Amino acid sequence: MQRIAHQRCFNHRFREAVACCLECGRYFCRECVTEHDDRVLCADCMAERLASSETAAFRFGGILRLMQFLSGMTLLWLFFYYLGQILISLPTAFHEGTLWQGG
Repeated sequence: MQRIAHQRCFNHRFREAVACCLECGRYFCRECVTEHDDRVLCADCMAERLASSETAAFRFGGILRLMQFLSGMTLLWLFFYYLGQILISLPTAFHEGTLWQGG
């Protein structure tokens, strides 16, 4: 492995490198690297890392929304099913309005 003092920035050939990206192993100047989770990464590796985490979060969020929708629809169906069962179990006189007339 070469010493960093003799390296040049991957993006800016005339600048000295100050850090080596831990993901891709290339050398970069101060403007081209950033610190993320106590690691020095270049802009390309950082963008890749963010894109992969956003994709995973999007997938999980989609599954979560689908489960919430299905749960809501199931509860709604159960509510109307049991409401219908209650209405069917009422006597015919109740539906005809003759239940209160007595006799």
